[in-house]
Amino acid sequence: MSLPERITRAIDDLRGKSRDPLCAYLYDLPALERHVRAMRTALPAGCELFYAAKANPEVPILQTLAPLVDGFEAASGGELAWLHEHCPDQPLIFGGPGKLDSELEAALDCRIDAFHVESVHELRRLARLASVRGRRAPVLLRLNLKLAEAPDSRLVMGGKPTPFGLDEDALDEALALLRQEPALELKGLHFHLLSHQLDVPGHLQLIRAYCRTFRRISREQGLNLPLLNVGGGMGINYQDHAHSFDWPGFCRGLAEVIAEEGMADTRIRFEIGRFISAACGYYVMQVLDIKRNHGQYFAVARGGTHHFRTPAAQGHDHPFVVLRGNQAPHLREQTVTLVGQLCTPKDILARQQPVAELAIGDLLVFTLAGAYAWNISHRDFLMHEPPQMMFLFH
Repeated sequence: MSLPERITRAIDDLRGKSRDPLCAYLYDLPALERHVRAMRTALPAGCELFYAAKANPEVPILQTLAPLVDGFEAASGGELAWLHEHCPDQPLIFGGPGKLDSELEAALDCRIDAFHVESVHELRRLARLASVRGRRAPVLLRLNLKLAEAPDSRLVMGGKPTPFGLDEDALDEALALLRQEPALELKGLHFHLLSHQLDVPGHLQLIRAYCRTFRRISREQGLNLPLLNVGGGMGINYQDHAHSFDWPGFCRGLAEVIAEEGMADTRIRFEIGRFISAACGYYVMQVLDIKRNHGQYFAVARGGTHHFRTPAAQGHDHPFVVLRGNQAPHLREQTVTLVGQLCTPKDILARQQPVAELAIGDLLVFTLAGAYAWNISHRDFLMHEPPQMMFLFH
């Protein structure tokens, strides 16, 4: 694996300016822009692309994406306020379980595009708050469908008992409430059953099932809904990035599904996080020590899972590149476990990985670090300094 030249130049620049051993995040914003433009080009007509900000809400990331996506998805009141502050002109959608009244009120004041309602109780509360404010709340009902044809994945959000969405048995009660509450406007349905999807035929099968369920519910309930939100879930293959989710192939198949299932007059909305931002990020750690312990080699580097939780969260050995310094190699053609500075044996980023050469002072550059990384990390544990942040613009 090799790094783009602009990344190695930026890392060299950071290393030259740093008094202490280096620990940093780098984000390649032009690469992010190219990636999202290509995603938009591949999408069939009538489809929308929203960014799920939970993946990475750094302001330069959001501002790069703002002119390229149809809007942003917030999963908390904090995310909602952050998005409204930094991207005030972008359409926002508000999802997630356990919304507070204060968060629903704030969302009403933001005049968001849609509330993703997770329960009948939430729907009642939203109706009351919207009525008091004299506002009409646009609603998508999130349903936890049980589909016999749903594929499996490493992270299943529905199709079985989970905290997410309404059971289809609650649909009649929710629709009755929507019909009698003038402060609520039903715009569509929201289905999102799984994440970490790498199987394109399996995901197309799932989208087809979504479309058929959407049409069945619309027919049975006498609804004429303009919007179907199919979530995201497109996966990154951290061990072989070239075999991540095939977005162009998926979009070609999606166009066929839309035509065959009679969905051309329905907007299909995607809300995607990891697949949009993961590849634009890099996490850099400088090796502080190399030692042998009970027959295995360990490289201790500045930083760790308190900065970069992705390997621990995913339970994998994260891909990396060694940028050699000017020291003679301590190891040649050895396997080594890469760890951080935390006082816990769980602070491991990659186990027993082969390296051609490694010395104290070398840099470990972890790729695919632009999603669910710094923002999900337990950054206050042991009170280490945060990593440097570098955003590469045009």
